[in-house]
Amino acid sequence: MAEQSPPRNDQSDVPQDVPLRLVAVHAHPDDESSKGAASMARYVREGVTVTVITCTGGERGDILNPRMAEDPEALADLPAVRRREMAAAQAVIGFDHEWLGFVDSGLPEGDPLPALPEGSFATLDLETAARPLVEALRRLRPHVMTTYDENGGYPHPDHIMTHRISMAAYEWAADPEFAPELGEPWQISKVYYNGSGFSRARLAAIAHYLREHDQSTEEIDQFMLRLDEMTERIVTTRVDVGEYLHLRDEALRAHATQVDPDGFFFMIGNEALAKVWPTDDYELRTSRIGVTLPEDDLFAGLR
Repeated sequence: MAEQSPPRNDQSDVPQDVPLRLVAVHAHPDDESSKGAASMARYVREGVTVTVITCTGGERGDILNPRMAEDPEALADLPAVRRREMAAAQAVIGFDHEWLGFVDSGLPEGDPLPALPEGSFATLDLETAARPLVEALRRLRPHVMTTYDENGGYPHPDHIMTHRISMAAYEWAADPEFAPELGEPWQISKVYYNGSGFSRARLAAIAHYLREHDQSTEEIDQFMLRLDEMTERIVTTRVDVGEYLHLRDEALRAHATQVDPDGFFFMIGNEALAKVWPTDDYELRTSRIGVTLPEDDLFAGLR
């Protein structure tokens, strides 16, 4: 449940001539399109300044789209291709974008798990990894930040590190004694965990629809088995995105090396999804302003 700290400078009721600002912190290119893209599309079109900050370049990722398994460009230089894909997704949704510049840690496999590559994002000490984000938050001055929960949404080391630096930067960006060379202090009003689009309740609702319409649920059933090992998150905030699902799809397809256009994300049409589960769901982690839960807007209390 959300922690509510007493506001040190109350940012509720942001003046109308000051645009609302959102920063979404993600681990790899394509994460922003699978976690909250539709709500970002909505907010951009409502005049909110949205900035996606990507911690790593996805250098150690694989080609996950079978149609591109033999693509010569991707095989020759996947990081460069992923940067172009990121730019294409950015154009679809309309957010601003910044790279933190850290190196992908990869997803270790085996028993026991091998050590992470030296110098990769998840191996860095917390302050070294968080400093560039502190600088960005002080410069961008967002009212709201979204990031991953303490398990990273799923236990990829870069996702967990993204959580760690986000929560540290939230505190340090507001602290005038921390690294004054990184800019004037800034207090973010609200921090949300995203990724609850992969919640059991949402997936179960989609699977129920598919079964009712005699469609296969094998892929979604397998995914839900993986979720059995994870704690179901508390949803505090549901943002209606039914009108923006097509933009989420376009952004996902822009990450062509990472997303199978016939795969998991597209197993139910958007017209049906808008009826079955029309929201992007979030967990309010902490707030410096008064809140009333549940919410239907990340900027509740700030407009």
